[in-house]
Parts: sequence; C-alpha cells; structure tokens
Amino acid sequence: MTSAEEGTDRQQALLGAGGGAAGLDRAGSEDQPGLNRWTTAPMVPWERSNYSSEDLLQWIKHEQQSVRSLFDNPLTVDTPIPKSMLGRPGMSITFKDVSYSIPKPDRSRQMILEPVSGHFEPGELVAIMGPSGCGKSTLLDMLASKKTSRYEGEILINGHKRDHLFQRVAAYVGQEDVMPQHWKVREAVEFNWRLKAEAMSNVPWEIQSRAIDMMLAAFGLTVVANTYIGGDKVRGCSGGQRRRVTLARGVAQRASLLFADEPTSGLSATDAEACVKAMRIIAKKFGVLALVVIHQPRVEVAQLFDKLLLLTANPGRCVYNGPMAEAVAYWKSCGYPVPEFSNPTDFFLDLVTPGGPIEQVDLFVTAFRDRQLAGIRDIVAQKRQEQGPTVEHLLQAQHQQQTAARMGPGTFRKQRLAVSFGTQLRILFKRKLTLTLRNPSAIFMPILMPVFTGVLLGVMYTDIGSKALQQQVSFVFMLLVRICMGGMQLMPQLIEDRTVMKYDTSEGLYSVQAFIIVGIGVDITLSLIGAVLNCIIMYVFSGLNWDYFPMIMEWSLLNFFVFDSFFAMMAAFAPNFQIAQVCAIPFNSIFMMFSGFMISKNSAPSYLRWVFEISPIGYAIQAIFIRMAQDSPQGPAMIQLYGFEDGQEKKGVTIMVIMVIVLRFFQVASLKFRNNIQK
Repeated sequence: MTSAEEGTDRQQALLGAGGGAAGLDRAGSEDQPGLNRWTTAPMVPWERSNYSSEDLLQWIKHEQQSVRSLFDNPLTVDTPIPKSMLGRPGMSITFKDVSYSIPKPDRSRQMILEPVSGHFEPGELVAIMGPSGCGKSTLLDMLASKKTSRYEGEILINGHKRDHLFQRVAAYVGQEDVMPQHWKVREAVEFNWRLKAEAMSNVPWEIQSRAIDMMLAAFGLTVVANTYIGGDKVRGCSGGQRRRVTLARGVAQRASLLFADEPTSGLSATDAEACVKAMRIIAKKFGVLALVVIHQPRVEVAQLFDKLLLLTANPGRCVYNGPMAEAVAYWKSCGYPVPEFSNPTDFFLDLVTPGGPIEQVDLFVTAFRDRQLAGIRDIVAQKRQEQGPTVEHLLQAQHQQQTAARMGPGTFRKQRLAVSFGTQLRILFKRKLTLTLRNPSAIFMPILMPVFTGVLLGVMYTDIGSKALQQQVSFVFMLLVRICMGGMQLMPQLIEDRTVMKYDTSEGLYSVQAFIIVGIGVDITLSLIGAVLNCIIMYVFSGLNWDYFPMIMEWSLLNFFVFDSFFAMMAAFAPNFQIAQVCAIPFNSIFMMFSGFMISKNSAPSYLRWVFEISPIGYAIQAIFIRMAQDSPQGPAMIQLYGFEDGQEKKGVTIMVIMVIVLRFFQVASLKFRNNIQK
C-alpha cells in the first residue's frame, strides 16, 4: 500500500472519528457522494477506499453547503436534518430530585427550586422556561455543574456520576458574551476547537479546519468570519452575531452537551430565531443534547424545540415536562385550550405566573403531579439502571479510532484539560500576540507613553548633572518613581484579560498557569521596553556621568520587576480597577515616602523605621546616592544627613527578589481562587 493511499485512508477516517463509541457501525448516507460504507468500531481500521483527497474535500464542502442552506432557509420542526458523520459521542442526562435552597437569617432555608426530575436524550433541543424567580437558570447551572453553592439531588451522564472529565464533553454558554474585542469571529471559534483536542499530526489542517467552517455555516457566521468581535471600544459584528459566536465557541469545544442560559435575551426577534435555529441544526446534525433557558420565545422559535420543561415560581416547581409538540394538547386536556391566534408559550406562562391576572398555578402543579410525575419517575428509574459508556470510555474510544486510522492524535489524556501545557502556551501566546498587535493602546500605553513621559521629565531635568548632588538625587528619585508607577496604567487591561480568563478556564480550555506565563511573557516584555527607553531618554537629558548609568539602570529594573509584580497581584486580587487603584495607591505612597529622600532614616519616627527595610525605592536611592557621593565633596556630609548606610546592596537585592516571588505567588493564588464566576 502506497503512502498516498494511506494518507487518503486517514483523511477519510477523520469523518467517522468524531462519532466516538456512539458512532459504532455507522454507515455513509446514500445522499452523500464520494463515500463508501464502513465500520467505526474501536481498534478496527476503516474500510480502505480509493477516493482521493480532492474527493474528500469536495464531500466536506458539500456537507458545509448543506448546513449553510439549512440556516439560510426557513426551518421548522419537520425539516429533515440528516446526521453528519462528524457527529459527537452521544450523551444523555438524567436528573433525580434536583433542588436548591438558600439560608435565611433565622438559620432555616428558603426553597428556591423544589425537587425536579427528568431525562433527555442525545440530539434533543430542550427549552427550560418559566416566570422570573422560578429557578430555571439555577436548574441549568446545576445540570451543567456550574453551581458554586450547595444543592441537592442526583445528576447522571449516560447513567454515571459526573467526574473531572465532564467538561471535556460539556459546554456552557452564559448570558454574557465575554471575548476580546480585537478577536476575529473565525479566530474565536478556532481557539476553542484547538484547545479541546490535540491536533492530529497526520491529517492536513485543510481537512481539520473544515469542521470550523461547518460550525460557522451552522450559525450563519460565514459572512462575518473575518470581522472583529467588537464591543463598546471596537466596531465589529452585531449583538446577535456576537451571541452566535459565543454559541459556536461552545459547540466548537467538541461538546456532546450544550447548556445555554437565555441566549436570546436582549436580541431582536430575528436574531433570537437565528440563534435557536442554529442550535437545532447543531443538535440534529451532530447529535448534541442542547438545554436552553429561554424566556417567552415567539411561535416560530418555540416550535423548533423538541422538549419543554416548564416551571412556576414561589417556589420553583415543575408544571410540564414533555414534548413541545404535545404541550398545546396537554393544556387543552387541563381545561385551558390555547386561544386562537395567540402565542402558546405566552399563554402557558400567563397561567403559571404567580399573581398574574389568569394564573392557575395550583391547578397545573396538581395536574403535573397527577398526570406526568409518575411516568417521569419511571423513566428516570429505568435510565439510572441503564449505564452507558462513561465519558472516559467515549473519549478513549474516539482516540483509539483515530489511532487505528493512523491519524496521529497523540497521547490520550485523562486530565480535565484536553491538550498539553505546551499546546496551551502556544495557542495562548499566538492569541495574545495577535490581539496586542491589533490594539494600538496595548502598544501605546506600555511603550509610547513612557517615551513621551521620559522626554517631558528629561526636559525638566536638562543638565542636572552639572548641579548640586542633592538636586541630582531628586532626578534619580523621579526616574525611579516613573519606572515604578508605569505598571499601574496597565491594570485596566490586566483586569479585562482576567475576566476573559475566568470564563475560559471555567470551560476547561487552559490552565491559570499558562495564562500567567503568556501574560508575563508579552506584557512584561512591552513594559520593560518602555521602562528602559524611559530611563535612557531621561538620562540623556540629565547630563549625568555615564559611569553611573549601569548602576542606575540595574536598580531601576529591579524596582520595575517588584512594582510590576505588585500591580499584577492587585489586578488579580481586586474585583475591579477602581478598587485595585484605591488599594495600590497607599502602598505606593508609603514606599515613596520612606525612600530615604522624602523622609530620611534620621528624621523618621523610630516605630516606623522598619518600613525602610522593605522599601525597594529606598534601597535603590541609598545605593545610587552613596556611589554618586564618592565623586562629590559634599558627599560624606549628605550621607550622614540622610542616614544612608553603605554595604546594603546584597540585602536590598535579596529582599526585592523575595518580594517578586511572594507577589507572584499571591498573583497566581488570586487568579485561581479570587473573583471566580459565582452561580
């Protein structure tokens, strides 16, 4: 067998590899040209074929065009959507007596959501609806394993409890669209795609990237693939398109379970329909189980859902759990037929909203318990006993299929994160560098602003080298202060990046450590360039002897690393920029005051002299001043006046290095444990 034929086999195997254990014995559809029937059992190579790479690419393009056609044309619940051979491993979800309550001041608990049970199958599009306060978002968060507070009940995936691999097959789309504004639409989707599976070394990227094209087509984003995400600072795609990008990123995570919390809120009726239409295409085309919290969809949107789970409020209780197509008949059987020419979902909500003009909450709660609850409990009991493949087994089966087809999937990982640390660094570095180059302020603030400030201060201290020693020390003090304060202007961007990181890491895309390393590698490099340029420019204007320059630069850079670590720690710890700034200013002021220049060791109160022992600026000014005093007749008297001590350089360097290590440790700890997304 030639290498060209082996390459063709590998490429064709890619089509079946996405199916995992759920795709066993899957056959090619007759209406999909250019493919033969094959089996896809684990460890069994796919049937060899003599089709070329060009034929395979044509098939993928045909698949992409069919998906795009589904999105561009009217879609109803009866529109046939053939399953793709690029489908996901099938995942069902079963939940029994899931409930949530909150503590009250008297130590009792207030019930928010009474026990709810249910079961949903792969490929279903499920609507979770109810009035405000009914607990629909709470239920979704519990099912998606996003609830950070305690709740009751049992949730099973394919009959098994959720484990650390759950996020490898689940995607959660919250109510916010949190993405860098200078990102492009295709880059955002590709980012999630690459971080949820190692690249297959033996499969050309042209083949693998077609799956991304298919996601863009399914969500109607092909025409804006190269448009910025945009936001309040950058002109980009519309709000509806941005919402669909967030959904597409979730699907691009190779997720078998998609949880979406009010994805249509704030959108026009047309954009809302486009979002739900895209989710139905994805659910049916790729076998994704999608659970969607939605509020009062219009008729065309509601009809796209397969199942409806309807809740009432005060407290949250289930009033209907069944097929959406049978809901109208159910309401009629309860004695409340839907009025002609009205939106059924609006009518449903009017009847189950407490305090409404036509509310019948008790009637429908009782009807659910009498008519549906027993059947749902039977289904849940049955599904709890029918254990399917675990998440690990499905992922391993998919990996074995790819290995059998010689696609080069790499080593199978049992960790929460799908890709190696090196891959995370590479992808994050590429994104960080791309966004930085596109954002003028990301370059202007750390580089051009220090240059401008250096010129301004340099002009103010022109030829200070010819003045008295005490005036020269004021120049050194100002230079160090400028170097130290430069990091504060980067805190808003650091906090914005932190917010994006929190959402990304909550989805298991990458680790906090990788984010920090990449941030340090790019941000510190730019800031360091700005600091060095600032120091050189000010020194050129000063006219000081160049013999002092290496020492001044050395102490300036040491202070730069200390204060950069301090500002990074504050940006990680504080909830927002305003609080970070308020907390940072007192510390900066103390270190500046106790630098030995504004307040000398001799004049400081005895009970505050210990501050000099931890003042980075103090050690720098002391070392620089003592060196400059050696060349001045007034040097010894000035040293005695300020109380400077010789031979403190090693101690100062040691303390500053320790400060950098400690501050970076607290930065990492704050990024991991502070300001997490609370549900």
